[in-house]
Amino acid sequence: MGGAGLSAREELVLSAIIDLFIKTGEPVASQAVARIFGEREGMSSATIRNVMASLGEAGLLEQHHSSAGRTPTAAAFRAYVERFTEPGAAEGGVRVRVVRFGEAGATPEPEWREQIDENYSGVRSATEFLERTSHVLSLLSSGLGVALAGNPVRQILEHVHFSRLAAGRVLAVVVTSGGAVQDRVLSLDRDPSVMELETAARYLNENFRGWLVESIRAEIARRMDAERAAYHELLLSVEELCSKGALAAASPVPEVFVEGMANLIGTEQDRTRLKEMLSALETKQRLVELLGAYVDSREREVRVVVGLDEASPAMQDLVLIAAPARLGAESAGTVALIAPTRIQYQQMIQAVRYVAGLPERIIS
Repeated sequence: MGGAGLSAREELVLSAIIDLFIKTGEPVASQAVARIFGEREGMSSATIRNVMASLGEAGLLEQHHSSAGRTPTAAAFRAYVERFTEPGAAEGGVRVRVVRFGEAGATPEPEWREQIDENYSGVRSATEFLERTSHVLSLLSSGLGVALAGNPVRQILEHVHFSRLAAGRVLAVVVTSGGAVQDRVLSLDRDPSVMELETAARYLNENFRGWLVESIRAEIARRMDAERAAYHELLLSVEELCSKGALAAASPVPEVFVEGMANLIGTEQDRTRLKEMLSALETKQRLVELLGAYVDSREREVRVVVGLDEASPAMQDLVLIAAPARLGAESAGTVALIAPTRIQYQQMIQAVRYVAGLPERIIS
């Protein structure tokens, strides 16, 4: 923990306090630390109290009541994690620690590995892997397990149908590859006839079946410029139907699997912050943004972010441990856990790193 500018004695005391706090979840008193060190290295009870006072002034320990013991701050946990990680870039004001794949200690202890492997029995696809991962990491960490698909499903048009509901209102039914059916009611500026709607649907089906949905509108705009004289009225109807959202429902959205929200609620103090925390994590889009900010799918490393208050003040006492999962040259997604700062860091980093490497072993 030398990176925090601490003396050797301060490092010893802070490590002991954090280890005790992780084990018990209770504020740590100087007497408890003294029992660990005894009188060795000049670490008397009075010396330990002085060191703890110094660590408190440095912002590494806090004391909620004058008669209570001390608890580590997020800054203390950051310093603690530095013992087995290497510095990474600071992003958004939050310290990020990096653990490279392939280093010593990359595999969990045998009992951990056995438990993890059992949970992935029968998994054969990337989607099954991600679904199982949110459950596995939730169980291991007693926190929130998160798995984000690497590449959103790029939907391909199979068939489209328009039905006139009322003046200026049209029902668009879009079928994409894989049999997904999406429908949307469109409010148009004009009132196309049934014949116009049938012609527009036939034009889309004949010309764009097999196209990526996201590419169709751009091609229609290009054709309007190139063929305006010959197909002006037809393309005008098609363009308006698409611009009003006929194909918007098929836009690719990353799949996110989440499990273990209840694990983040432990004490009465936690419950008082529950509403804010749930608000910070309630939308999957927020989780997508959070993982996207800290995890580069092109790299093979574990990111450890201690203190997520930059994402939301309600998340100041949470830690993110995440890694990209690869399947050959392709991204299989991102695996992560979000847990209270009082976790077994080395074990959880090893577990996330091990899980991130599983797709190449278990998926055909």
